[in-house]
Amino acid sequence: VQPPEKPLQAEEWNRLRESFLSPGIFEEVMFKRMVKCNSPIDVAKSLLTHVAKSNGDIPYNFLVKYLALCVQQGQASEIRDVYDIMKTRFKILESGAYNLLVRGLSNSDQWRMALTLLEEIKKIMIPSRSNYESCIKAASRHQEMNLAFELYHEMLAKDLVPTLDVLQAFFDFSRGMKGADLQKELFGILLYLRENQIYPHKTFMRSIKLWFESIPGGNWRGHLTNIKDSGQCPVCSHQLEDSNLTEEEYNNLRERIIRDVIHGTDTYRKTSPQEFEAFQTFVENRFPFDIVIDGLNVSHLKPRKTQCENLFDAVNCLAKENARLLVLGRKHMLMNSSNWKRDIMKEMQNKADFFFAENISEDDAFLLYATLQSGKHCKFVTRDFLRDHKACLSDRLTRHLFRKWQRGHQISVKTKKFFLSVFIQQPALRYDCVVQTTGDTWHIPYKDAFEEKYSYQVPRKWLCIQQK
Repeated sequence: VQPPEKPLQAEEWNRLRESFLSPGIFEEVMFKRMVKCNSPIDVAKSLLTHVAKSNGDIPYNFLVKYLALCVQQGQASEIRDVYDIMKTRFKILESGAYNLLVRGLSNSDQWRMALTLLEEIKKIMIPSRSNYESCIKAASRHQEMNLAFELYHEMLAKDLVPTLDVLQAFFDFSRGMKGADLQKELFGILLYLRENQIYPHKTFMRSIKLWFESIPGGNWRGHLTNIKDSGQCPVCSHQLEDSNLTEEEYNNLRERIIRDVIHGTDTYRKTSPQEFEAFQTFVENRFPFDIVIDGLNVSHLKPRKTQCENLFDAVNCLAKENARLLVLGRKHMLMNSSNWKRDIMKEMQNKADFFFAENISEDDAFLLYATLQSGKHCKFVTRDFLRDHKACLSDRLTRHLFRKWQRGHQISVKTKKFFLSVFIQQPALRYDCVVQTTGDTWHIPYKDAFEEKYSYQVPRKWLCIQQK
């Protein structure tokens, strides 16, 4: 269906409707197409008027689609009119309509109405991340930074994870502004990046650099650099934090993970206590291992190869250093099949220890247990980010240690086009790859490209900012 280019009269809409294969859904389909084609507002309005005259009222879903078109085109007065109609006709709206209204109003000169609407939403549901972020950006654009930060803290308190886009906006809109409180808030965002192991992308990094350099009387200077293998910054000669945990930190972390994650609430959801006990005995009799591999996870690496071949490539690659390997497998791998060939499985079992869990088991707890029991030197291989387990750890310090340990011990297996290569994530790096500060220096690792997904693969590029 191609929407008309100019408004139509009632009989013209009727003719179009009758020529449509399913007249019952004509208006629904037409509104959808108008949003997709970004039709002129007066064309959509003429269909809305036609529906109102024919039916006596306008169905909710048509109003939402018309609203979407108004928001797309920044038609502030139309957005207000639709809001007034919706408010009188429906007691409460669903989240999709609220998202559109907040976004549309916050981008207009009526942006304070979006804040009123946010308060309304709070009475009936937890506002969405985009509700908060639309209001934060509107407040920042109008230089109301205290209000923007108030909303940001409220959002974090509700466990809503901010996008990099809104974090970048804080730095963009604070450029050149004075105030110790404002500085403290922006330093707080940098510490949030550190705490959650978030690496800004290049444009976000530039915003951070420009903000520092714009602080009145601050004398900050930023330089892009690569840190030496020794952990020394070539720009300011500062030594970055060591990536190794101390003996005490390691033992604390091991105890907490075994208590909170392995014996906590989430282990036995997908494995039985008997199976886990059998695994513990298996590990006690054979450890220490050098590398523990999540077999099933690695076996899905290259879609064109069988699972068995993928795992075989990884085991061969990792066994080269005479490392003691433990592969966590599943019982179905032992049944001869096109994906799991018996002869290849036998050959792998000569190069590594295997533990085959039930097919319904969860591998992560096994992986963490075997790695931590083997000692500080032991690495592990999985393409998972292990976020659930960080969430089970009850305090900030332990979560920080877990991430630091993960950065230094997780090996990521990546493929190149024609062969399998292993990218070892950090054993060679003696320094810790997170945002860090000494007060008069900041070191911020960044990535070239924007990635929506958080990643444990560490960037090699850094922004060094120092106060002269």
